[in-house]
Amino acid sequence: MSSYPTPAFSRPALAPGILATIVLVAGVVLIGGGGFIFILYGISILALIICVFAGQAGLWWWLAAFAPIAVLWNPVVAFPFSGLIWQLAQFAAAFVFIAGGLLIKVPNPEDRNRR
Repeated sequence: MSSYPTPAFSRPALAPGILATIVLVAGVVLIGGGGFIFILYGISILALIICVFAGQAGLWWWLAAFAPIAVLWNPVVAFPFSGLIWQLAQFAAAFVFIAGGLLIKVPNPEDRNRR
């Protein structure tokens, strides 16, 4: 048992948001290469995971940010972006992932540490 009280809310999208940001920033060097397909898969899946967390939190407006990311980074139907546009999109998406990870909050239903 912990002596600390349970926080009033949790941030379920924080870990996927940080992971996606790391993948996006590291993936900038792979743009145009064969390994970039793995970046596309990872970002698309993480964007969909955060869409689920935003829906569970009732914050539907975040879908307007993460659904386009899931579509644009979709490796099955790839968009022909390259160069500076794609690099700027990578950093813009990283900002969206960090913002979503910090701002998507779900209230904790009960105090798990209550005796």
